[in-house]
Amino acid sequence: MKQDSIKHKEKYGLFTAIAMIVGVCIGSGIFFKSDNILVAAGGSIFLGVVVFVIAAMAIIFGGITVGELASRTSNPGGIVTYADEFLGSRTACGFGWFQTFVYYPTLIAVVSWVVGVYTCILLNLPGRLETQILIGYGFTIICFLFNTLSAKAGGIFQNCTTIIKMIPLLFLAVFGFIYGDPLSGFSNVSLQSFKGSSWIAAIGPIAFSFDGWIVSTSVAHEIKDSKRNMRKALIIAPLFILVLYVIYFVGISSYIGPENVMALGDEHVALAASNLFGPVFAKAVTIFVIISVMGTVNGLILGFIRMPYSMALRRGMMPFSNKLSAMDKKLDMPVNSSLFAFSLVSLWMLVHYITAKYDFLPNSDISEISIAMSYLLYIALYYQVYKMYKNKEITSPLRGLVFPALAGLGSLFILSGGLQNSLFIYYAGFCLLVIILSQIYYNRKEKSS
Repeated sequence: MKQDSIKHKEKYGLFTAIAMIVGVCIGSGIFFKSDNILVAAGGSIFLGVVVFVIAAMAIIFGGITVGELASRTSNPGGIVTYADEFLGSRTACGFGWFQTFVYYPTLIAVVSWVVGVYTCILLNLPGRLETQILIGYGFTIICFLFNTLSAKAGGIFQNCTTIIKMIPLLFLAVFGFIYGDPLSGFSNVSLQSFKGSSWIAAIGPIAFSFDGWIVSTSVAHEIKDSKRNMRKALIIAPLFILVLYVIYFVGISSYIGPENVMALGDEHVALAASNLFGPVFAKAVTIFVIISVMGTVNGLILGFIRMPYSMALRRGMMPFSNKLSAMDKKLDMPVNSSLFAFSLVSLWMLVHYITAKYDFLPNSDISEISIAMSYLLYIALYYQVYKMYKNKEITSPLRGLVFPALAGLGSLFILSGGLQNSLFIYYAGFCLLVIILSQIYYNRKEKSS
């Protein structure tokens, strides 16, 4: 059931690959999850930084390890292609269904909502959930449209927003260090801080802040010299993100105080900017934050519109494969795949509205558990790299043994954070049901072929 090697037009360069990873990861989580991280860490800046660094293993070593697989194929599909070629079609079908029906649409729904949150802050609109959802959904429609109608426009928007989003992060981080007291957050630290398990809950929001790096693999086949450039991007981007996150987190928390960050929630960014440079600059920073979050949505959508298409290419791994695998020759884009992806995002946007409206997931959202579950699936890919080392396809102990092991430990750490959620068992059960349904569908297709 493996797909045939298909030649696709290479539209993007190394910078776009890096920009996509950085642009998807940075832009939403770090701005509206800092308060959640501090709440879970009991207001400790030091403990928050420790969890940041530990959780970073999952993407730094995960990126390096997945890069080994990326360097060995240029077929479309990203993580689904790696599962197909290195683990088998049955496993790839499970990966693909989870990514298509749960992972991508939940992330897009939540991050689009964040666009609405900060737009309401900028325009001084009442922060009603309905208003935030409608604004976010409106941007989702626009983003799907221009990414479908012009792949080049989507890439340019991704590059621009990645550069723009560095501005508020660096400004607030640097001036937070200058005018704040970063050392105070690291004073009087003792082993008592690590007692108990409540701080582990900080892994969930941190995982959300870091997540998105794997999305870039979905356009690997459209990146010039992808076997080399994709691997480079998966190494460079995560390291850059970790450094920037820690600087921002410490800077903003030490400047306005962790207690204020926790009390103000998503509005702590505007307060810091206003205190530093006045209300006009605060508005400007909020605009930058909105553009930044838009870049995250764009990167996720840029990857998601290709996922049903890449699954459909694999001879019936998805329902309606004949339609979903169709490529519009004029646009050079899988339009039907894009429409299917949009319908799934719309459904999950409704689910997100219901869970947020009735507070079913306190201090969390629908995306955090799906992120934790995705890291559990990645372990199978890391193990495959280890098998390549055992079979002497990879000769370096670092690349074939140490890095996959550290990536696996990072994944388990993030999974442990997801376990802190009271509804984890139910959500995980739903994810498992999606994977089981994928296997039933796969078996029927196998019998009929």
